[in-house]
Amino acid sequence: MIINLISKTVHDLNCPTLVVFSKASSQKEKSAEITLKDLAKHYSAAIEDKSITGKANEVILFRHSNYSHYKNVVVVGLGASNELTHEKARQAAAAAYDALKAIKEKEVVLHFDGITGSASQSAQYMKAVVEGLQLASYNFEELKSKKSETPKLTIHISSQHAADKKVKEAFHEATVLSQCVNFSRNLGDMPGNLMTPKILAEKTQAAFKGTSVKVQVWDKARIKKEKMGGLLGVSNGSDQEPRFIIMEYKGGKASEKPLVFVGKGLTFDCGGISIKPSASMEDMKYDMCGGANVIGSVLAIAKLKLKMNVIGLVPATENLVNGSATKPGDVHTARNGKTFEVNNTDAEGRLILADALSYATELKPKAIIDAATLTGAMVMALGNIHTGFFTRSSDLTKKIDHAADTSGELTWRMPLTDQHVSDMKGTFADLSNISSGKGAGSATAAAFLEQFVGEGIPWVHFDIAGTAWAVGNRLNYCSKKGASGVMVRTFVELAKNLA
Repeated sequence: MIINLISKTVHDLNCPTLVVFSKASSQKEKSAEITLKDLAKHYSAAIEDKSITGKANEVILFRHSNYSHYKNVVVVGLGASNELTHEKARQAAAAAYDALKAIKEKEVVLHFDGITGSASQSAQYMKAVVEGLQLASYNFEELKSKKSETPKLTIHISSQHAADKKVKEAFHEATVLSQCVNFSRNLGDMPGNLMTPKILAEKTQAAFKGTSVKVQVWDKARIKKEKMGGLLGVSNGSDQEPRFIIMEYKGGKASEKPLVFVGKGLTFDCGGISIKPSASMEDMKYDMCGGANVIGSVLAIAKLKLKMNVIGLVPATENLVNGSATKPGDVHTARNGKTFEVNNTDAEGRLILADALSYATELKPKAIIDAATLTGAMVMALGNIHTGFFTRSSDLTKKIDHAADTSGELTWRMPLTDQHVSDMKGTFADLSNISSGKGAGSATAAAFLEQFVGEGIPWVHFDIAGTAWAVGNRLNYCSKKGASGVMVRTFVELAKNLA
């Protein structure tokens, strides 16, 4: 898909189809308001008989419309004017894309003006609309022998503010963010046999070619030399060797402390000897979405050339079963010297993150942000609507809330206390990888991770187990079952706040 931002009016452009938006009206005599005023008169009868209501994501297609020189007109609802948000605009744009895809349109004009009457708000609404279009266009079918016959679509966004510097910057940022989210989605959607730790590392190196980011990849020998006992212990059950991926972006001063992102990269997880039930085990290819989304976040930061130093870390391995696999009761030593009993081999993500967080601490960062599909308990707590996060820092929480609100992604702060830490004490080692008590599985997992973060370093853990894939029933710009690319937009916004 190609999206152009142009200052010409819809009457100065010649395309088969026009996309306009409508809003639910507060006026009793009308049921909707079309944002293009002269078109509202053209469809006054449809508004009066409530064929057009303006409700959120409503899509009405008028073929052979006889409006101006347009053959077709697509009217997309934004909801009530006084309830309009960037997220509603994002979803309306996605609804528009789905309608255009259904009619196999090749070239359209989208009337942007009227979504907001404020010139100062145009930039953020432009960002939302472009994201909605680009994110909705993602389609993973490269492994199918026969591809869907969807023509390449060109969308001309018509806006009187097209030449405004902030609007152009928002258009550019939305394009970059969407491309990086879709790249992360692609990594997550790849099956385990085509996305091994080695392949993930190679895909990462290829993605950063042409950027200023330095990518290092440690193999098994180097990982062993670096004393990453958690990552090695989990990888022992697989014939595929682990990798530790380091992405370093220097956009700030040499003396500036880096912001470090850490992402769980379990390219496939059967649970090890504590094997998972067979039902839906195929979904465990998504257990590397934390790593994939950290890669996408660093890529976006680099392409946007943010003025700060950022490092991304992804420990990557499979968790399978063979004669060398870690056994329940085994004890391993993390990079920082702490030991842990592996009392459940299916609680493996926290073990590879332990080494990565220990290494992140050594980098003396301004903050550490980790993302992982870590616990089923998080799915039980928040479903696939909110991403739960854990931190002891009130200041960091404020910045996260602001970043999430700006990006349109939903987050929820979860509890993390000293009692949760006590639940993770080991009997034969410093720690156990599962709690001694019942319940609070996501909080105790976060408490385990906290033991590998240096004292005084602001740290937040995002458990994306519920939101990393299969959120299409909530967000129409995400695939029905596939990877969502969750938190990439928020992480980039958070990086800006921490710069």
